[in-house]
Amino acid sequence: MAKKSGKVFDDSVLVPTHVGVIMDGNGRWAKKRGLPRKFGHREGAKTFRAIARHAKALGISYITFYAFSTENWKRPKDEVDAIMDLFEKYLDEVRDFMDENIRVRFIGDRTMLKPVLQQKMKKVEEDSKDFDSMTLVLAINYGGRDEIAHAVKSIVTDAENGKLSCDDVTESLIQSRLYTEEIPDVDLIIRPSGEQRLSNFLIWQAAYAEYYFTNILWPDFSKKDLEKAVLTFSERNRRFGGI
Repeated sequence: MAKKSGKVFDDSVLVPTHVGVIMDGNGRWAKKRGLPRKFGHREGAKTFRAIARHAKALGISYITFYAFSTENWKRPKDEVDAIMDLFEKYLDEVRDFMDENIRVRFIGDRTMLKPVLQQKMKKVEEDSKDFDSMTLVLAINYGGRDEIAHAVKSIVTDAENGKLSCDDVTESLIQSRLYTEEIPDVDLIIRPSGEQRLSNFLIWQAAYAEYYFTNILWPDFSKKDLEKAVLTFSERNRRFGGI
């Protein structure tokens, strides 16, 4: 990790290469205002766009947003449907990011998503694959344990076909079978809303991540809050198991 100078910080600030964001608190934001939960998700989507753009301004190279987990299917159907409709709407608008030279990636199991969503996701990834100002990653129907299970199945299949032996199984091999195979491990994970847990997000990639928790609900999370999280990260002493 190198010191970077974005449009906001000077060279003394160590900006994380990869930031993960758990977008939590949309439902509670709406409930506090006497609104249906779907209105919180709409506001949260607006915050997502603002924070993604500000991450680029700060010099962050990769930012991953936890948009919908493998466990979120347990929520009421009308809420899930509203989230999926919102996701499809913003997929149509994601080219705004592409106009800013931002690469867009999706991680997670796409097989449960509507075919039209899968097609749009694939098209966005293909059209933005050569952009390099920042990589924006959206975790949709994603779970860390599910991701590891998917990687293990891939390895077992190759072993059964004689392509791998037991000695070939290393951390690097497992890493190469994850959804994030070409993305560096996450340096900083931000979770708003007052909860202090990982919730099955990037559990392999977060082995040495720093965590930043705040009571602010996601729709109220601002650019200044992102800056505060990065500054807090910059002050941490990361030893990676050393002294």
